[in-house]
Amino acid sequence: MKLRYLSMFAAVALLAACESTPENKATTGGGGATSQATPPRSSTMSEIAAGSVEDFLKNVGDRVFFDFDKSVVTDEGKATLDKQVAWLKKYPQWAITIEGHCDERGTREYNLALGERRANAVKKYLAGAGIADSRLKTISYGKERPAVQGSNDAAWAQNRRGVTVLGQ
Repeated sequence: MKLRYLSMFAAVALLAACESTPENKATTGGGGATSQATPPRSSTMSEIAAGSVEDFLKNVGDRVFFDFDKSVVTDEGKATLDKQVAWLKKYPQWAITIEGHCDERGTREYNLALGERRANAVKKYLAGAGIADSRLKTISYGKERPAVQGSNDAAWAQNRRGVTVLGQ
């Protein structure tokens, strides 16, 4: 039994050693010029490229939430969608897929239909605000892709959502 734990510890230590990053050292090219290796990137906000997926997720938000058994966009959802509209108008190269999701209650068929209504409600709002219909697709996942596991009000509230996914 001790050998088993010792083996697992050795495997973890070996993996940890493999994950270290090498030092940045100057290198000499064929012509004798010296160049510096690229320094590691830090994850500061200023390094998020404008118009990138990271920019959209961090500064705009990709999801709106729905009330139980409803497909009406809430006032809070409209605020998020208004930010999405402004961002999408600024970066017209992005097309989007709007995913409709539900909580675990209800049949698979019912939740697929409800997810479709939710995705279409988001699409209708975005199109009504001036986003070209050709940039908008919808898909319903019903209850098949929960964001949060659990059978309680908090989990269900997080799973009743419309998610905007960027694609080109």
